[in-house]
Amino acid sequence: MVAKKSDPEKPRRELSVGEVAERSGVAVSTLHFYEAKGLIHSNRNRGNQRRYPRSVLRRVAVIKVAQKTGIPLAEIGEALSVLPHDRPLTAEDWSRLSERWRDALDRRIDQLQSLRNHLTGCIGCGCLSMSDCPLRNPMDTLAEKGGGPHLLES
Repeated sequence: MVAKKSDPEKPRRELSVGEVAERSGVAVSTLHFYEAKGLIHSNRNRGNQRRYPRSVLRRVAVIKVAQKTGIPLAEIGEALSVLPHDRPLTAEDWSRLSERWRDALDRRIDQLQSLRNHLTGCIGCGCLSMSDCPLRNPMDTLAEKGGGPHLLES
């Protein structure tokens, strides 16, 4: 029996870890990490090598975008856990994910803007005393709240 050659016009259904890394711009070790965290899934071929469905490329792209916006991997994993691994993520999927993350991103933006605004003012006053600043922390009243950046959390 003669073995059939694969049709060069038809893309293979599954990709090796190296192919996914090259196409997605993510290191192989990162893909393994994502898989260990349950963010992506692979199958094993007869040689026990990982093979990923082509749909993993879009999933990795979503993970990268979410990470760049500062969303923790645990939250990304939780959001992706309800979506199937056997098909590419759709525009509707992305809409639901982005809506889910919008409020958290708005809070993070507010915190960063507050940090920026207060940081400039604090450095501008010249006292350089974070514990005794007469404007931001008179009489070191924040010490009563314990350690940590309390002004940054408001």
